[in-house]
Amino acid sequence: MRILEPLNPPLRDWRGVRVWLVGASTGIGAALARTLAARGARLALSARDEERLVALAADCPGSLALPMDVTRGVAEFARVRDPVLAAWGGIDVVILNAGTYQPMRAWELEPDAVRSTLAVNLLGVIDGATSVVPTLLAQGRGAIAIVGSVAAYHGLPQAAAYGPSKAALVNFAESLYLDLAPRGVAVHLVSPGFVATRLTAQNRFAMPALIQPEDAAAEIVAGFARGDFETHFPRRFTSIMKLLRILPYGLSFPLVRRATGA
Repeated sequence: MRILEPLNPPLRDWRGVRVWLVGASTGIGAALARTLAARGARLALSARDEERLVALAADCPGSLALPMDVTRGVAEFARVRDPVLAAWGGIDVVILNAGTYQPMRAWELEPDAVRSTLAVNLLGVIDGATSVVPTLLAQGRGAIAIVGSVAAYHGLPQAAAYGPSKAALVNFAESLYLDLAPRGVAVHLVSPGFVATRLTAQNRFAMPALIQPEDAAAEIVAGFARGDFETHFPRRFTSIMKLLRILPYGLSFPLVRRATGA
């Protein structure tokens, strides 16, 4: 066992790589689409916001704009997947980036809002993977990338729904990797810290190590190039969050309260 070897085949040359990017219309997704287009990838772009999606596709010459709603289940993914396969004859990389965020403290929990968060952040990813795994296995190659969050590492104030939805993705990605990597399909977990998007703009606290979507896109591409299983960034912040996972709660809870002002 060589623990320093890449867990996935490094992907450095994106020219001609067929990428289906779900959750592409804004934020990290839009920045990643532009970054991959500049590197020569062939893109199928999906999101709920058709107007933004069409505008983004215009910035990424040759890309396919395929609006969809991930909360509609596997059938919705299949509705978009089949034209992509018909156009390309296969898919090399699927990036499941669709996500939502509503700040929510424990005393603000609303069942409908919690279910809406889980439907996008968790079930939307599981349905997406379900729809493409058979194709990737039949090809004997390809990659799935799941965009999670640093909020998965430890409970945080305002993240009573968002945090659990992202924490579940870590376990799901690990399970996928163990099953799929031996059969030639790479699995990548992306764990961003705070990125300046319309979703994080809702936060009512100072966000440490805040970065721009373009920086996040560059980090994700670098993670593919290294063959990482997990790509987390910015490391000056995410490394501290990872440390919280292994500290006794008697230490981690006070540190989180102090850092967030909760």
